[in-house]
Amino acid sequence: MSVPDTATTGPSAVRGRRELAYAVLLCLAGAGLAAWAVTRTWSVELTTRGALPPGERTRTGAELLPWVSALAYVGLAGGGAVLATRGRLRRLLGALLAAVGLAVAVGGGVGVTESGVSRHWPALVLAGGLALAVGGVLTGWRGGGWPAMGARYERRPGSTGPADADRPAVERGTRDAWDALDRGEDPTVT
Repeated sequence: MSVPDTATTGPSAVRGRRELAYAVLLCLAGAGLAAWAVTRTWSVELTTRGALPPGERTRTGAELLPWVSALAYVGLAGGGAVLATRGRLRRLLGALLAAVGLAVAVGGGVGVTESGVSRHWPALVLAGGLALAVGGVLTGWRGGGWPAMGARYERRPGSTGPADADRPAVERGTRDAWDALDRGEDPTVT
């Protein structure tokens, strides 16, 4: 009977996975909300054209503040990158996400204070930026100890790669045998 490794199954590991999920969801939801709200119509300008009916020109938040949508997309990519990083790099990414979130929130704040602009779309950009910033702060503060992607994405120590390919997949290990079956190969032959 084997004893489970408490470093990967204990209460602190469960808390770490939960915090990781909350941080990623905050980052993705905040950046997604901001990216969506910045594409909505923020202002409608009416122009008089003499005897013709007045002309109407709508402007989205992306037209008024194009850098906000760019930063929101950076936040979306960074939220996904939190899953692929670990340690100091994840903490650095958290600080970057916090700064990006604050910049997006500033863009929403600028939109809220502009005259002739509807208030609800910029307010959603502001809320999304703040959620992204909170996710970034959480990642920067606690992210160094969170679990990383599984070991299957890393190179195994002692694995030389092509030298192992000379042996049948069954001799290399169970996972290699299943991978060979997934590829449609016979794992008992080389």
